[in-house]
Amino acid sequence: MILTVTGCRQLAWHDLFNGRDFTGFIQKGGNAQFIVEDGMMVGISTPVTPNSFMCTTEEYSDFILEYEVKVDTLLNSGVQIRSHSKLDGRRTLVYGYQVEIDPTDRSWSGGIYDEARRGWLYPVRPYNQAAIESFNRHDWNKYHVEAIGNRIRTWVNGVPVADLLDDADSSGFIGFQVHAVDRILAGRRIMWKNIRIATRNLEKLAWPDTSNIYQANFIPNTLTGQEKDDGWELLFDGTTTNGWRGAHKDSFPESGWVIEDKCLKVLASGGAESQAGGDIVTVGQYGNFDLSFEFLITEGANSGVKYFVTEKYATTGSAIGLEYQILDDQRHPDAKMGRNGNRTLASLYDLIPAANKRFNGVGQWNSAHIVSLNGHVEHWLNGFKVLEYDRGSDEYRKLVSESKYKDFAGFGEAEKGHILLQDHGNEVWFRNIKIRQ
Repeated sequence: MILTVTGCRQLAWHDLFNGRDFTGFIQKGGNAQFIVEDGMMVGISTPVTPNSFMCTTEEYSDFILEYEVKVDTLLNSGVQIRSHSKLDGRRTLVYGYQVEIDPTDRSWSGGIYDEARRGWLYPVRPYNQAAIESFNRHDWNKYHVEAIGNRIRTWVNGVPVADLLDDADSSGFIGFQVHAVDRILAGRRIMWKNIRIATRNLEKLAWPDTSNIYQANFIPNTLTGQEKDDGWELLFDGTTTNGWRGAHKDSFPESGWVIEDKCLKVLASGGAESQAGGDIVTVGQYGNFDLSFEFLITEGANSGVKYFVTEKYATTGSAIGLEYQILDDQRHPDAKMGRNGNRTLASLYDLIPAANKRFNGVGQWNSAHIVSLNGHVEHWLNGFKVLEYDRGSDEYRKLVSESKYKDFAGFGEAEKGHILLQDHGNEVWFRNIKIRQ
C-alpha cells in the first residue's frame, strides 16, 4: 500500500476531545464548571475558585496541536502544553507553558506564559506588534501550536505570533483553562471545538519558517542560527571567563567569582562593595546595543549590571557607570534609600525608579534587557519595559546633578563603554548574557 502525502497528513491527526464527554481528561486546579455542548468543550467562569483546567490524562512531548476557540470578551484564558501539577496545600496547582487567549485590549493572544512559575516568556506586544490584531474578539479563532524539541511556535488565524526556545519541560499534559474570576464575571463562557493533535509526521505537518518574527531563546548560553543572523553574540559561554576581566585590571579576578552550573556566580563576602573579587567588565566596549541577561538573587542580595563604564573615574568602590539595579527590594535597606524608589530592582540606580515590574522572586531566574540606541535607553524586566530615558538630555542631566554622580563630569554620556557585573558582597548568579550591536 502506498500512502500519499495527503494520506499521511490525515493519519497523523487524531481528535484530542471526542465532542461527547470528557473521556481522557481530568479536571485540576479550581472547580469552575466544564460541560460538553453541541460537540464543544465549554468552560463556565465560577467565582471563589482558583484557575481551573480540563487536562489530558496522557502526556505529550513533541506534537502539533490545533483548536478553535471563542471566549467572552471580559474573560482571560489559555491552553496549557507540556504542563504538570503538584499539591499546593489543599488544591492541585497546575504549572507550565500556556498559550494565551486574550480578548482584552491588551491583545496578547498566542503569546506564551509560564503558568505558576516564571510568568511571561513571550508577551506579544514588545516582540511581535504585527500579531496584536490577529485575534477576533467576537468570533471563533483558530490556533496552531507546534512543540517540537526545545522550540514552541504559535499561530492565531494563520498569523505567526510566538517563537520560543526553552528547555524547562520536554513533555507534559495539555489543559484548557477557565481563569479565576470575581462574582461580577460569573457564568461567562469560553468554548473550544475541533481540537486535534498530531504526534507523528511532524516534519510534514509543520508550518513555514517564522524567521520574520522575534525569536526568544531561554536556553542558557546558546545562540540559535536566527540569533546569529540577527547579530547576537554571547558575552558568556557558560564554561570560561573569556571576554571578561576585573574592573581596572588586566585579568579576571583570582577569587570572588566562580563558574558553577554554567553560570557566573559572585560569591558572598559580607555585603561590601567591590571589596572581595571586585567588579568584572567586558573586554569589549559598546555604544548602540541590545543587552540581554538572566539573573538570580539570593535573599537580601545587592548587585547590578552597569553599562557605559569607561574606567576613567577614580573610585575606591565599584567602577562608575549607568546601573541596572539588581536588589532584593523586600530585604535590602538600599531599596528605601535614594529618591522615590530609584534604588530598587531594575531602576536606573540613584536616578530613575523602575515601574510596572514583574519580578519572579528571590531564588528564581529573571530575564532583563537593556536597550541603548542613539542616546535613548530602556530597561526591561521579564518582558516588560520598566523605564526609559535619553542620555545627555536636560532632564537626564538634572537627575545626575541631584544624584551621587553629580561630581563625575560627563557621567553616563560616553560614546561607548564596558558592560560590568557588580560584586557587592552578596551571592548573585548570571547566565545567558548576550548582546547585539
